[in-house]
Amino acid sequence: MAILAALSSKVAVSAEKENVELDIVKVTANTITPEINSVTAEQIGKIQANDLEDLFSQSPEVSIGGGVDIAQKLYIRGIEDQLLNINIDGAVQATRLFHHASRISIEPELLKRVEVNAGAGNALSGAGALGGSVKFVTKDPEDMLKPGENFGGLVKGMFSSNTDAFKTNTTLFGRLNDDWSAMVSATNYNPDAYEDGSGDEVSGTKFDQDFLFAKLVGNLTDSQTLRLSYQKRNDDGERALRPQWLVSGWNPLVPTELERETITLNYELNPIENPYIDVDLTIYNIDSELDRSGDFRPYVGNGESKGFDLRNTSILGMHKLSYGVDYRRDETIAGPPTDRSNLKEKAKVKGIYLQDDIQLTDDLLLSAGLRYDDYELDDSNDQKFDESEISHNIGMNFHFNDNWHAFVSYAEAFKGPLSQDAYKLFGTNDASLKPEDADNTEFGIAYESATWFGSAKAYRSDIDDLIGDRIADDAGTFFTNIGDLESDGYILEIGRHWDKLMARLSYHQNDIEIDGRDAGGYSTNGVGNTIGDNLVATLDYRLNSQWTFGWNAQFVKGEDNVDVYAGDWLPAGATIDKPGYGIHDFYTQWRPSTTEDVTITLTVRNVFDKHYFDHASAEDLQQFPGYEGTSGFAEPGRDVRLSVGWQF
Repeated sequence: MAILAALSSKVAVSAEKENVELDIVKVTANTITPEINSVTAEQIGKIQANDLEDLFSQSPEVSIGGGVDIAQKLYIRGIEDQLLNINIDGAVQATRLFHHASRISIEPELLKRVEVNAGAGNALSGAGALGGSVKFVTKDPEDMLKPGENFGGLVKGMFSSNTDAFKTNTTLFGRLNDDWSAMVSATNYNPDAYEDGSGDEVSGTKFDQDFLFAKLVGNLTDSQTLRLSYQKRNDDGERALRPQWLVSGWNPLVPTELERETITLNYELNPIENPYIDVDLTIYNIDSELDRSGDFRPYVGNGESKGFDLRNTSILGMHKLSYGVDYRRDETIAGPPTDRSNLKEKAKVKGIYLQDDIQLTDDLLLSAGLRYDDYELDDSNDQKFDESEISHNIGMNFHFNDNWHAFVSYAEAFKGPLSQDAYKLFGTNDASLKPEDADNTEFGIAYESATWFGSAKAYRSDIDDLIGDRIADDAGTFFTNIGDLESDGYILEIGRHWDKLMARLSYHQNDIEIDGRDAGGYSTNGVGNTIGDNLVATLDYRLNSQWTFGWNAQFVKGEDNVDVYAGDWLPAGATIDKPGYGIHDFYTQWRPSTTEDVTITLTVRNVFDKHYFDHASAEDLQQFPGYEGTSGFAEPGRDVRLSVGWQF
C-alpha cells in the first residue's frame, strides 16, 4: 500500500506539470516480472468502458470475446477464466453457472484499478491460478473526495449511439467524522440491441442492467483500517438460449435474468514502525443466480461462495515474508423454478502459503515460495473427491543499472476437482477424475528511463490433466480429464513519453494447443481459445490542463486451418479460418475552463465501422452441415459515446 501511495503521489505531481504518464500500474503481487496488462481508473474513464471487452482493450495478453457482455469470456494467453483466480476486492469469483455464459460481472465505473498476473504466479496469486490471476479493486470514498472537502457527489450520464442508450451513474460520498467515510453508487444502463459493422441489428443483445454499490471505510486506529462493501448487479433481458451463439431456430430467445450479490469485509493492521506486522484479512460472501425459466427444461442455477484470506507480511532483514491461510466453500445448485434445489454440489478449498522476497543485493532480488492446497468435492451423484498438493515457485530479477533489468521465473499451480457448471449438474463426473497441474516458465529483459520504456519476455505454460466436458460423448454430459494444454509465446513492448505525449506499442504472439490440437471456444469450451497475433498501439496527448486526446488500435492476425472437433459430430480433420482485423478507437476529454468540476468525454469505438468476429468468441462452424447458427456474435460496429460528468 505504501508503494501504491508513492506511485499515486508521483502521478499527481506529474499531472500538475502536464506530463503524460503511462496508464499502467506495475503489479504489486508479482515482484519479478514486469506487468503490462493492468488498468487504471483514468484509463477506464477515457475509453468509457461498459464491459470487460472495453476494460481490457489496451491489454495485449488479455482477450475478451462474445460481443454482448453476458457472453464475454476472459482469456489470458489463450487460457480461459475458468482456469484463473479472479477476485473483486479479494472476493474470489469461483462458481460457474452456465458454460455458454460469462461468469464475471463487474461495473467499470467504480473501479480504482485492475491488476493482472499472466501465467501461473507466485504463492500470493490464490488457489487455482493455473493460467494467472486478475484482481479488481474498487474505489474508496477518500478516492472520490476533493482535497479539504467532507462531502461530495458525482453525477454522470453517457449516451451511446450504437445502442441508442443512455447510461447514468450517481455516486454520493463523504466523511462521517474524522475516522469514518462512506459512499453509495447506483448505475442504470438499458441499451437496445447493437448493430454490427455491416449495419445489421444483432438479436439477443438488448438488456436492462442495474448496479448498486456501497462502501464504508473506517480508520479504527492509526494502524487499523476496516472496509465493508456491498454490491448488487442485476441483468435482465431476452437472451439466446445459449447466449454465446447466434439466435436461431434451435437457439431461440428466452427470458434470462442474472443476479449477483457480494458482501466483502477487508481489515488491515499495520502498526507504525513495526516491521513484523502487516496483516490483511478478507472475508466475503457471494450469491449469484441465473434464471432461465423460459428454457426448455426450465432451469435456475445458483452459486454461493463464502471464504476468507488471512495473511501477514514481515520484514526480517533482507527478507520480505508474506504468509497466510485462505479458505473457500462453494455450493452450486440447479433445478426448475418449482424445485430449485433439485441438484446440488458442494466444494471446499483450503490453502496455506508462504512467499519470500529476498533482496540479496541492491541489484538482485530473489523470490521463492510455496502453497499447499486441499480440494474437496461432493458432486451431484454422491461421489467424493479429495485432492491436495504443494506448489512451488522461484524467480530472480537482476538490475544491471538504473535502466536495465533481466528476470526469470518458474511457478507451479494446482487445482482439484470443483463443481464445473450449474446447468450440467444432471451429468456425471469421471470417478477417476485427476486434479489439474500447471507449470509456467518465463524470462525476459526490461528497460525504463525518463523517456523510454520497453520489455521483451517469452513464456511457456503447461497444464496437465485438464478437466472438461468431452463434446459428443455418447454417455452424455461427462466431466473427465480431456488432455494436456501447452501455451507458449512472447510479448514485446516499446514506448516513449514526452512532456505532453505518450506512445506505446506492444505485440503478443501465442500458440495454445491441447494434446497437439488447437484450442477452441467450442471444442474446448471452458479451457482455452486460439487467438491470432495481437498488436496494440496507443497514443495519449495532453494538450493542457483542459484537453486530452487519445488513440488506441488493435490489429489481430488471421488464423488459418484452426482445428475444430466434436467427436463424430464434425468431419475428421475439420478446420476453420479466423479472419484478421484492425480496430481503431479515439477519445478526447475536455474540462471547461469555467469550472474544474465538469468533465466531458467523447469516445468513438470502432471508428471505421469494421465488421469482424473477435478471435476470443466462439468460432464460426456454420460451414458444416447441422451447425447452421453455431457461431459467436459479430462485434459492435461504430459506437460514439458522449458523457458528461459533474462532481460537486
